[in-house]
Amino acid sequence: MGERSRTQGKPPDLEAICRRVREKSKSYDRYNFSSKYNDFLKAFFDLAQEYDSLEDFYRICVAVPLEITGVASRLYLCQDSHCLQLVCDSERGVLPEPEPAPEHVYMDYSPYEIENSYVIPVYSKQPPVECREEEPESGGDEASGFWCGLKGGCGRHRILGMFEVMPLDSLSEADRFFYGKYTNRIGYNLDNRRIALQNIDHLKFINTLVMDIEHNVIVPNMYFRHLFNKLRKKILKLEELNREIREMAAKSCKDRDCGHCLHRCESLEQDLLRYHGELVKHHANMSLFLESLFRREHFQRGHLVLHPRRCYVEKEVILPQLEHYASRLRAAGITIEHPENMLGDEFQILVDVGLLAQVYANLFSNAAKYTREIIDHQGRPRKAMAYGCRFVEDYPKPGRIGIKFNVFTTGPHYTPEEGNRLFREGRRGADADGVPGTGHGLSFIRHVIEMHGGTVGYEPTPEGNNFYFILPAPPPELLPELAESES
Repeated sequence: MGERSRTQGKPPDLEAICRRVREKSKSYDRYNFSSKYNDFLKAFFDLAQEYDSLEDFYRICVAVPLEITGVASRLYLCQDSHCLQLVCDSERGVLPEPEPAPEHVYMDYSPYEIENSYVIPVYSKQPPVECREEEPESGGDEASGFWCGLKGGCGRHRILGMFEVMPLDSLSEADRFFYGKYTNRIGYNLDNRRIALQNIDHLKFINTLVMDIEHNVIVPNMYFRHLFNKLRKKILKLEELNREIREMAAKSCKDRDCGHCLHRCESLEQDLLRYHGELVKHHANMSLFLESLFRREHFQRGHLVLHPRRCYVEKEVILPQLEHYASRLRAAGITIEHPENMLGDEFQILVDVGLLAQVYANLFSNAAKYTREIIDHQGRPRKAMAYGCRFVEDYPKPGRIGIKFNVFTTGPHYTPEEGNRLFREGRRGADADGVPGTGHGLSFIRHVIEMHGGTVGYEPTPEGNNFYFILPAPPPELLPELAESES
């Protein structure tokens, strides 16, 4: 069938793709792969569709050549900020931890032979010839780093890693040509799989972020309505007072009446000033939370991104949140017990202030909801919340110091297992019946603290419950006096 007859009757919309189909058909005729290699590619594509995880895909890449042709292979990839690491080979399978590539394996645009191996670049998409610029000198960390970040004008034509086939003396020219084509298929599939998994991670992150926003912003933001209602009532009283003053002025009021009106004006002024102050503080708090939850980097990277800065935790994080929740704690009859000090003269640590403020907001919110009255060791009723911190030794590793931040509340305690399970998403305690909540607050706390390199935990006490987190302290050389004071 001639070229003209094949193209007749085909819609213009399909013209470009049909042309590529014809080109591919000619390429396959030219490749003239044996039935063994055709089966090889079929097995690879079928298995790549059958298995979903990246680790299984790595196994497929080395298992198909091993099983069908008896050829050993190794898959090296650039991962995160690390350059060229061995992730899987036909001797051990997927490595528990990637290993740095040996010196004889380096990044290159083109396949090369070295020792007894044939090494082929794994492209995300095979670049056109004009995109293959002058190659750097092979080997060395600097060159490897350059290739790991190869982007620019080639768009998606990035080198994802290298594929090593061995032994070299068993490979004919036809074999080498085939493994070049096979490695191209690895690159296409790997890049698409990574993109798909990244999209899934982004969707999971957005779902979690929506819960964070609902829990830490939308629900607390309802407090604005409460303040606005209070303001409206005071404004209506002020209008009523103005009306009375105008009526008294028309009647030449007595000094006693004027004094009474003046007292009411002063009282209203104080109330309005107080509500204004609460609105300003609440707005500042919400603005801090919004800034820390709606950062562009969160959405670009698909996970929370820290903006750490040095701060005094008690002064800049704890006390503002405590002031914000003070009225709610008082309304619940909870006494706030301040520590005599926070590690003596408090020092600065490096944290994301916005996210850590939300950690304490969640802890204080839980305290307002779950603190219960108990009879203390002296036989007196006690319904209280306390906060504080202390040094812990050998955290996060021997020879270092950590800081344990505590929020204690009175009430019946959980078992250690029950308390620590509350840090899981959606888990609530047995005492949560009838108490509004989603079980997200402590899960959010765990996520934020772990991003800071810390840990969270729960411990029962004789009179209540202590929820805590531990953060690494500054290096010991910056804490000579504090370390001595704790010893």
